[in-house]
Amino acid sequence: MPDPLALGLDPALQATLNQLCDEGSEIWARFDRDVRSRRWHSFVSSDYNRVLSALLAVRRPGARFLEWGSATGVVAIIADLLGYEAYGIELDERLVEVAVEMAGRYGSGVRFAAGSFLPAGYVWRPTHGDGRLGTLGEGGSGYLKLGRSLDDFDLVYAYPWDGEEVLMHDLMRVHGARDARLMLHHASGDTRVFRRGRIERG
Repeated sequence: MPDPLALGLDPALQATLNQLCDEGSEIWARFDRDVRSRRWHSFVSSDYNRVLSALLAVRRPGARFLEWGSATGVVAIIADLLGYEAYGIELDERLVEVAVEMAGRYGSGVRFAAGSFLPAGYVWRPTHGDGRLGTLGEGGSGYLKLGRSLDDFDLVYAYPWDGEEVLMHDLMRVHGARDARLMLHHASGDTRVFRRGRIERG
């Protein structure tokens, strides 16, 4: 992790973020052992420190942040603590409950909704013709519960599985704000930031 003072982080905030990242990693380890070892689940933990660095690089306090597939909420809470107006959408209601509880303990005002991050009416029409959603699952739109639409957000974050990145770019093209950024984090730890479909950072 870079020197927090060089990044302009207050040492107390850095300590809180370190604690949050460590707790998030511990929760993921238990989830992997108790849930994913018995049946497949799409939740895979981000490299929280790398995501923190990526969020700092594009930070604009007050900017509206959305995490697609927010799981236990760690990334969205990080964003909130950094000064973003943060939201998260997660299909698994049990994980949303964990996220809400964790946000409360860290004094975070992030808002979570159980549901799909696909807006109502969106249809995935890839060029290869197979529009199945695969690992994304299906459910009611989380935006309705948040009282927001996708084009309300300045920065959208996600951890795509193989094959999902193209859909996410299409989703931003169809429903995202024109100048919004899309931040994608991969299993390699690589985090890339896109604007209008073109890479900006990473």
